[in-house]
Amino acid sequence: MTADGPDGVPPLHLPRRTRLLLLCAFLLLLVAVVADLVSGPGTTLSPVLAVAPVLAGATTRSARVPLAAGAFAVLAVGLLESTNTELPTEVHFTAVITVLAATLASAANVVLVAARERELFQVRTVAEAAQRALLRPPPERLGPLRIAVRYVAAAAEARIGGDLYAVTDTRYGVRILLGDVQGHGLSAVETAADVLGVFREAARTEPDLGQLAERLDAALAARPGEGRFATALLLNAAPDRGPVSVVNCGHPNPLLRRAGRVRGLEPPYAAAPLGLLGLTSGRYPVGRFDPQPGDLLLLHTDGVSEARDAGGRFYPLEERLPDLPAGSPADLLDALLADVDDWVGAAGLSDDAALLAVRWEH
Repeated sequence: MTADGPDGVPPLHLPRRTRLLLLCAFLLLLVAVVADLVSGPGTTLSPVLAVAPVLAGATTRSARVPLAAGAFAVLAVGLLESTNTELPTEVHFTAVITVLAATLASAANVVLVAARERELFQVRTVAEAAQRALLRPPPERLGPLRIAVRYVAAAAEARIGGDLYAVTDTRYGVRILLGDVQGHGLSAVETAADVLGVFREAARTEPDLGQLAERLDAALAARPGEGRFATALLLNAAPDRGPVSVVNCGHPNPLLRRAGRVRGLEPPYAAAPLGLLGLTSGRYPVGRFDPQPGDLLLLHTDGVSEARDAGGRFYPLEERLPDLPAGSPADLLDALLADVDDWVGAAGLSDDAALLAVRWEH
C-alpha cells in the first residue's frame, strides 16, 4: 500500500518517460519566451504562456502548483507586453485572459483528479482489508511443513479477485485449498468467499478428501442463478509424514520439485471443476504421493502458467522451476514472481495469480 500524500491524496509518481516529455515541453515554452524577447516590438508569443499552468498541473495533485505557475505566467506576459510596444492593447489583454483561464481550468482539473484518486485510494484500502479477512495468511510452519503463499492482482487497481487459497490444520492433517473462480469482479469475490467458508468448516469434519471436494461442489452448485464454477486443488498432508492425498478439480496440476527435477502430479482421471460435478455424474478421485524430506510442491493458478511474453508465448513454468533458488518456499515464490515479471515485460499479467508452496523439512 502507498502512504497518503497531503490531504489524504496518494503521492503522484510519474514514469521516467512522462517526466522527460514534460521537461521537453517546459524547454519549448522557455524557447518561445526567448524568441518573443528577441523578435522585436511588433510580434508576440505571449499567449503560449497559457501552457505553463497546464504543464504544472500535470506534475502535481495540489491546486496551488498550477495557480503559482499561472501567477508567474501572468507576470511573464506583463514583461513581454513591456517589450512589444507596437501591438494593440487588445492583443495583450487577450494573452492575459488566456493565461488566467488556463490557470483556473488547470487548478480545477487537479482538484477533480485528486478527489477521484482519493476515492479510489480509499476503495483500494478497503479491498486490501477485505483480502486480508478473506485470504488469511497461513502459518509459515505447520509440523514438518514450511508454507508460503503469494497473491498478485493483474491490475494495480484490483487488489482482490477470484483466486483463493486456505490452509487449515485439522485432526486429519494439514488441509490446503487453492482455486480459481470463473469470471472477475465482485461476484467472483463473493463466490470465492462462499467456497472458502465451506472449506474451513468442512475441512475439520469431513475425513475423506474426495467427499470434502463434493461438499464444495454442492455448495457452489447451489448458488442461485449464476452458474459459476471454480477450478481447485485440495491437499491433505498427514501429520505423520504419511502419503499426501491430492484432489484435482479441473485445475492446473501441482508441480513436485524433488532433487532438482520437476514433474506434474496428474490425477487418476480428469474431474470436473467445482460446481459442475452434477453434469458429469462422476466423483472426485483421490491421488496420492509419498513425500520425501526436501520435496517442494507448488500449487498455482493459470495466471502464472498462462502469462505471455511479447511474442505471445506462455510462461514455461515446469521448465523454469528447477532453476529457481532452492531456499525457503517464500524465497522461491519471490524468485518465481520476479521471473514471471521479466517474462511478461511491460504488458504485465493478464490474469490474477495465486501461488502456494509447501516444503517437507528434514
